Amino acid sequence: MILIVMGVAGSGKTTIGKMLARRLACKFYDADDFHSPANVAKMHSGVPLTDEDRAAWLDALARLIGENLANHQSMILACSALKASYRKRLQSRAPRHSNEVQFIYLRITPEVARERTAARKNHFMPPELIASQFATLEEPTDALIVDASLTPTKIVGEIQKKLPA
Repeated sequence: MILIVMGVAGSGKTTIGKMLARRLACKFYDADDFHSPANVAKMHSGVPLTDEDRAAWLDALARLIGENLANHQSMILACSALKASYRKRLQSRAPRHSNEVQFIYLRITPEVARERTAARKNHFMPPELIASQFATLEEPTDALIVDASLTPTKIVGEIQKKLPA
C-alpha cells in the first residue's frame, strides 16, 4: 500500500509521514526532495509554482510510486498534492480501480499554516506562499481526512484507526 500524506505547507506532512512510516515499518519519502533546483529557488524567492513547474516533479513521484508498487513495497509519501489532477497523476501507475494508493489529507486553517511556516527554519517555503497554496488547493473527497491542528501523536493515532487492517 502507498499512503500519500497531503496538504498545504505547514500541515505537518513530513512530521506525520515519518512517524507513520516508523509505526508501519515502511519507507518514507518527502516529495520536497524531488523538486528541481529551479523550483526550489522559485519558491524560496516567494513565487508560486505553476502546473508546468510541477509537471516533471509529479512524473518523478509517479515513477517512484510505480516502482514501489511493482516491487510490492509499501511506502509513505509526504506530498502537497493540492489539485485533483495532481492526485490523479500520482495514482497513474497503480492498477485501475485499485485502492493501493490512498491519500491522507491533513486539513488545517490558513492561520495555523502561516504560523507554522513562519516558525520553520531552513525551509524554502516562505509563509507568503500560504495564500497561493490555499488558492490552489482542491480538497479531496476520497481521502482519509484528519484535523492537522491535533498533536502529531494524535494525528498518527487517528490515521491508524482509520486505515484498513
